[in-house]
Amino acid sequence: MEDERGERPVSQMPPPRELFADRVAVVVNGNAKQVTDDLVDILDQIVQSGDLFVSRSLAEASEIARTIVRRGYPTVLTGGGDGTFVQMVTRIIEEARRTGGKRPRFGLLRLGTGNALAWVLGAQSPRHRGVIADLGRLRREGGSRAMRLLEVEGTLTPFAGLGIDAIALRDYNATKAALASSRITRPLSAGALAYLVSVVGRTMPTYLLRPHPRVRIVNEGEPASRLGQDGRPCAELARGEVLYEGPSRMVAMSTIPYWGFGARIFPYADERPDRFNLRVVDITSLDVAIHIRDIWKGTYRSDTVHDFLCERISIHYDEPMPMQIGGDSVGSRATVHARLAPEPIEVVDYYAPPPHA
Repeated sequence: MEDERGERPVSQMPPPRELFADRVAVVVNGNAKQVTDDLVDILDQIVQSGDLFVSRSLAEASEIARTIVRRGYPTVLTGGGDGTFVQMVTRIIEEARRTGGKRPRFGLLRLGTGNALAWVLGAQSPRHRGVIADLGRLRREGGSRAMRLLEVEGTLTPFAGLGIDAIALRDYNATKAALASSRITRPLSAGALAYLVSVVGRTMPTYLLRPHPRVRIVNEGEPASRLGQDGRPCAELARGEVLYEGPSRMVAMSTIPYWGFGARIFPYADERPDRFNLRVVDITSLDVAIHIRDIWKGTYRSDTVHDFLCERISIHYDEPMPMQIGGDSVGSRATVHARLAPEPIEVVDYYAPPPHA
């Protein structure tokens, strides 16, 4: 409340940014299975008072982003999976751009299920001890580096996709809920085993007899490269040219090699710092079953897998297709625009050289 002169009382003035200059903000998704009351209590004892934020809705996430930028935290750690990271990074970057605030360094606490980013940034196993250890490692071992992101429908994300990957995600969520409903199967309701059960039991049988939807993908930016099966550029396509037109099971894009559970779905994501890996797949369910190991390792090559290095694209389906952004389902789309985000973000990377004392 302001006084008659329009000034806030000293007790209500926001704390000076210098108080937060060497502190770490921790934002956890209160809806994530791993985020229990016990974990919240433990984190609250580790981080300084007021530096732990629990988000349970997009509205809360936006308010947390405003607080983080206003205080000027130099480092923000998110816990709850790739989707939590994506949502908080997007909102914090938006708020920093809107207010002229400083963009913090971002890190990940491995509290989700798939956690593609954990494989890239070196976060430990999704257990309380691993999360606590990562907080302890932050100053001692946590190096920094720049990480490129995509911008898809206004969201900053390392990966996104349409088709079978989004359908598999939807089926996984349904399978996870079904397994969690019984005390006997509840221990199997999260992790790679539940994902495998979902793919084999739900996604593949459904897709086996389903017609392959048609898609047209247009280069909307700088020249794009088509990659041959040896991974080398075999053609260059200018702005306005069609990259791919035909049937597809999946259209996916990424700036990092990994998908959830360490699956190396985008083996060319690190080829160029000014391009992302676009992958168009028209593989059959039978081929997936036969070659699942090579697909997982990123070594599968076929004339039904088409790879490109792109800066900006538009994707056009004949009918709306399920879509995921950062591992979160976002409904169905017939047209999508995606580009490499103009600026990378700084991230905590335990594989990078540690900071100097």
